[in-house]
Amino acid sequence: MDQQKRKKIRQLRRRNHVRRLVRGTAERPRLTVFRSSKHIYAQLIDDDQGVTLAAAGSANKKGEVKYGGNVAAAQAIGKRLAEAAKEKGITLAAFDRGHYRYHGRIKALAEAAREGGLQF
Repeated sequence: MDQQKRKKIRQLRRRNHVRRLVRGTAERPRLTVFRSSKHIYAQLIDDDQGVTLAAAGSANKKGEVKYGGNVAAAQAIGKRLAEAAKEKGITLAAFDRGHYRYHGRIKALAEAAREGGLQF
C-alpha cells in the first residue's frame, strides 16, 4: 500500500472517530471546517434537515482576506461565521474538526468563533 493510501485511511479513521460523537440539530448545529492549502471554510449545518444555516470562507470575491492559508485568515473566518450565526440567532454549536488536528488554523478559527459569541 502506498503512502497516500495509508494517509487517506488514517484521515478517514480520524474523521469517523470525531463525527461519531458530533451531530447537528436546529438548536445546536454542527460547525464543520474544511482546510485546503490556500483557503479555509467553515459552515453551520443542521443534520436533521440537511441544511446549511451559515457559512464563511476565505475564497470570496470581496477580498477581505488576501491569503486564506494562514492563521490570520482563519481568525477572520471564525469571527465572520460567529457574526452570521448571531444574525440567525444561533449561540450554541457542536465543533466538528473533521480529520484535522486541533492546532494551527483550526484552533485559531475555533477560538475566534468563541470570541465572537459561539459556544461549543
